Amino acid sequence: MTVNLTRIYTRLGDGGETHLGDMSRVPKTHPRIEAYGTVDELNAQIGLALTVQGLSGQYAQWLRHVQNDLFDVGADLAAPEDSDRERLRVVPEQTAWLEQRCDEVNAELPPLKSFLLPGGSVAAAHLHVCRTVCRRAEREAIACGSEVSGEVVRYLNRLSDLLFILSRGANDGDEPLWEPGRYR
Repeated sequence: MTVNLTRIYTRLGDGGETHLGDMSRVPKTHPRIEAYGTVDELNAQIGLALTVQGLSGQYAQWLRHVQNDLFDVGADLAAPEDSDRERLRVVPEQTAWLEQRCDEVNAELPPLKSFLLPGGSVAAAHLHVCRTVCRRAEREAIACGSEVSGEVVRYLNRLSDLLFILSRGANDGDEPLWEPGRYR
């Protein structure tokens, strides 16, 4: 499947509307637009995380895989169901791949003794930002209601878990822990 972009600006959105994948026009504030816009933001944040030193090569490879999958998520969110036309949809195997990465990294990490404060290493801090943007994308996908595939929601849920686990791995055991009531 190829995508040909011949012109970047179209002027079609100048009035505050845009097209969904089925070419229906909706306001740029439509829940689907908010959801896939946040997926796009997440993808950009992951791209930024990939530029920082201290991120393991294996994590970087996985994150590039995720970036590609996030375009699939965006395509799924952008296209309402259409029984007359096959659409690109997120599939359970994509979510299972995330679960496998979670299990792989989590097996190497010590058990958590408290909630984590976002931060630690630069790579971990960037991954925590990605995680929070991913959680927002998940909430916005859920806000679209039954119009959105449950697999999209599962994928985003699992991705936020993976980003949390990768942030722990990026901190290499030196994790900033929450100390309840410490500064009372």
